[in-house]
Amino acid sequence: METTKKRLLTGNKAMAEAIALEMENNKDVFVLGEDVGKYGGIFGSTEGLLDKFGAERVIDTPISETAIIGAAIGAAAEGMRPIAELMFVDFFGVCMDQIYNHMAKIQYMSGGSVKLPMVLMTAVGGGYNDAAQHSQTLYATFAHMPGLKVVAPSTPYDLKGMMTSAIRDDNPVFFMFHKSLQGLGWMDQLDESVGDVPKDAYTVPLDKAKVVREGRDVTIVGVQMMTHYAVQAAEKLAKEGIEAEVIDLRSLKPIDKDTIIKSVKKTHRLVVVDEDYLSYGMTAEISAIIAEEALYELEAPVRRLAIPDVPIPYSDPLEDFVIPGPDTIFKTVKELMETY
Repeated sequence: METTKKRLLTGNKAMAEAIALEMENNKDVFVLGEDVGKYGGIFGSTEGLLDKFGAERVIDTPISETAIIGAAIGAAAEGMRPIAELMFVDFFGVCMDQIYNHMAKIQYMSGGSVKLPMVLMTAVGGGYNDAAQHSQTLYATFAHMPGLKVVAPSTPYDLKGMMTSAIRDDNPVFFMFHKSLQGLGWMDQLDESVGDVPKDAYTVPLDKAKVVREGRDVTIVGVQMMTHYAVQAAEKLAKEGIEAEVIDLRSLKPIDKDTIIKSVKKTHRLVVVDEDYLSYGMTAEISAIIAEEALYELEAPVRRLAIPDVPIPYSDPLEDFVIPGPDTIFKTVKELMETY
């Protein structure tokens, strides 16, 4: 029997391929940002695009996040489909007015007469000792804002499919890619940063979570690196006779309540894992969803794992201490099962 050969791509190449295919098919799609041209984006998200499409459609900008996002908003309002890159999500402070008061609100304040079909992509995440100003995810900061779709793919397949969906969407999409999942040579190489990616264009929905491992005893919800850590923990738990179901959230806004609730009704226990800060974050939101809509399905209290409310340390052991990992997830789930 003939087997189909896998086409393996790193996360960054999957993203760049999605953008290239859409640029080929739609002349209104263009890219702008710091180092997106000759350098190909410092995390490889625009690799090879300058050679294919030229400097008029792949625009290296000055170091001015406000100008980058403002220009993209104006272009989108006039019917183009810009993809702007905010190099690190941590840099949002200097351009928050453009994101929060313009990108997120123009469609609403115009009564829907002005559409903003734009993508704002940005690198998130720690784990490689880049310290407090370059290691955050800030998922909740942007998911909290009305007017934006906020997605955070965890695999090369989803990076390509969700980028394609984001570019084609008529709403502003905040697209968060995790640095550790880009598969870059100068970072630690993770198996999870490489995956099977079809050559042709395809889409992945911007509003659906995915059950990446089925189980019966406990539901673990995560996103990006926390999803992969949860799977690693689940494999270890299985050796102890505990079968964990792992959900990759994928979309932070809108959030797929149905998939989470369905899983909790099956397992009756919930652990939420987040690479963002604990207070007022994604762990609290998902816990509240279950409290409001499936409280009496629970046989144990919800457990939340996230970064304690401290800046992310530069020190390697301290960074490992604050960011939840497979061992922390394993211990938390095992304690939960033994206690309840």
